[in-house]
Amino acid sequence: MGLFLLKRLATLVGTLIGASVIVFLVLEILPGNAAQMLMGPDASPDAVAALATKLGLDQPAWTRYWHWIGGLLTGNLGDSYAYGSPVLDLILERLALTIPLAVLAMTFTTVLALVVGVTAAARHNKLGDVGLMSLTQVGIAVPNFWFAILLILLFSVKLQWFSAGGFDGWDEGVLGGLKSLLLPALSLAVVQAAILARITRSAVLEVMREDFVRTARAKGVSQRAVLWLHVLRNALIPVITVMGMQFSELLAGTIVIENVFYLPGLGRLIFQAISNRDLIVVRNCVMLLAALVVFVNFVVDVLYAVIDPRIKASDI
Repeated sequence: MGLFLLKRLATLVGTLIGASVIVFLVLEILPGNAAQMLMGPDASPDAVAALATKLGLDQPAWTRYWHWIGGLLTGNLGDSYAYGSPVLDLILERLALTIPLAVLAMTFTTVLALVVGVTAAARHNKLGDVGLMSLTQVGIAVPNFWFAILLILLFSVKLQWFSAGGFDGWDEGVLGGLKSLLLPALSLAVVQAAILARITRSAVLEVMREDFVRTARAKGVSQRAVLWLHVLRNALIPVITVMGMQFSELLAGTIVIENVFYLPGLGRLIFQAISNRDLIVVRNCVMLLAALVVFVNFVVDVLYAVIDPRIKASDI
């Protein structure tokens, strides 16, 4: 297990290095000039050149890359061009909203998907199975931003149970903060839950054909116990694989949903930074998302061996 973890950590580090190079190069080739954007179209060339020198934009690309990597390793991400504040402070402030939003959405996704997937598998080829799978097909077809607008019209405009947007902060209490994130989390969860439910159903149906399931039933174990205690655990490998990818997609999906609900999270920060061509903020935020994706994949690989001891580290 120690050798397995060492190999996975080496892969994680190598992937992060490759991601950092790609993120830096992609943003380097974008058209436009950050200094010109900040100074405005009417600024003189001398003023733009002076600002570019102050921001270090006149240095060679490889020099700026190594300065950026050094800052990532030491926690010094520089200052935002547009806000004039340390980038690390901006990211940490926005993560206090985005991470709870993604975790809440992932919780809704997991609960809905497991309940629907296992229930549909237990009623295979019956009316319940057909009805639930039809609902998941509709869920996959619905864009999350459109579903978010429907939730706002129903629960905010018509019923007035929730605010249509904004976030009062965690100072108002955990329940108040979670209430503000409830509709955005549901908006993110619906599509992901529909996909995961179909994966869960397929995995459960495959495991239900195994000999140990028939043995458990022959011993008098109840149908519910067989499904939730025996079948589901053995069907979790493909489910967890998809969950890992979905959590990464939820983090990226917050860019759209946070703008729909006007939430001051990481997604909205990235959107505003792109609009302002605040490349130092965009670069660090995208790198953070890439690091989270790589870390989630690492955790999923470790969970494989924990859930199913038959899987050897060399097989992953």
